[in-house]
Amino acid sequence: MRSIGETARESGLGVSALRFYDRAGILVPDQVDPVTGYRWYAPEQLDEARVLARLRHAGMPLADVRLVLAGWTAADTDLVRRLLEAHLRRLEEGLSAARAGFSALRALLDDRENPMTSPRTAARLSVSGPGLAAALDAVRFAAGTDPELPVLAGVHLDVEGDALHVVATDRYRMAVARTAAGGHDGGRVQATVPLPLADAMRALLDGEDEVRLAVDGGRVTLEAGDRQTGGRCLEQDFPDYRRLVRLPAGRRAEVDVPAFTEAVRSGPVRPYEDGGDARCELTVLAVSGDGEVAPAPEGADAPDLVAVNRAFLLDALAAAAGDRLVLEFGAPTAPLAIRRPEDEHTFSLLMPVRPAD
Repeated sequence: MRSIGETARESGLGVSALRFYDRAGILVPDQVDPVTGYRWYAPEQLDEARVLARLRHAGMPLADVRLVLAGWTAADTDLVRRLLEAHLRRLEEGLSAARAGFSALRALLDDRENPMTSPRTAARLSVSGPGLAAALDAVRFAAGTDPELPVLAGVHLDVEGDALHVVATDRYRMAVARTAAGGHDGGRVQATVPLPLADAMRALLDGEDEVRLAVDGGRVTLEAGDRQTGGRCLEQDFPDYRRLVRLPAGRRAEVDVPAFTEAVRSGPVRPYEDGGDARCELTVLAVSGDGEVAPAPEGADAPDLVAVNRAFLLDALAAAAGDRLVLEFGAPTAPLAIRRPEDEHTFSLLMPVRPAD
């Protein structure tokens, strides 16, 4: 007999997925300890679990998965073959429809004028050196590294009025910070600087109370005293982050950062694979009725639990640089917001993961 952990490791299904398929009646363990509730799987069920993992990886609906597993060991495999072929046809038809839809979207993009591609106007402003350093520190962890999305491998600067917003995102997390700016009375000016330049700018901010930032002709320059760094902006348009941070209000829980960080670092995790080569460990968070938030114990299962990448959560807690933070929870599928109690304009968002899926 194999334990649920052994079956998970050898089949490619997570422990939470095995529990889900048990409750769904798709892969019921051979034995369940009547005292502890611990699940045990017979040797032949490992093959079924491996088949199930492949079927779900291919996106087969649960109704068809049930029939495939029911007919997998039968002498007549005609039903199983027909189900596999029918699902493959659906996937091919879906891919064809997706290609057509994306072609139409590309045509719309080609036909319309994107206001973000209009020539950037120049901006010259004075900024607090410590304020800009803190803003860069607050967002740097969220910058992307995907070579397929080069515009996300940078830090976005958004100047409007007397405020400079600094933004970074890799799709799975986003961080936004704001610092005061002076000397710019024109319209909104945006520029995205590549990460090496953003890091060079941060290295320059080591003591000057006030620095000068200029955006002109697709180039960004930072002057701190008699030192200067600068370079070309990324040419691609950064996504409209303002649309992405408009979230409905959710449940709020204030945490003591050192204690909560230790609880996350040492608490239970769930392995997760996104269907490709990417693997990570998830921390599942639960909010109690009195507003306390903590990692949920292993095996916990409730509709309002929120699972996030543990490494991303630890990065966000460290970047927030405070002893107290506010975690804001919406629906389990909505981003988890991590906010500073004293600064509503500096925050980060983490996309949740549904481990049962």
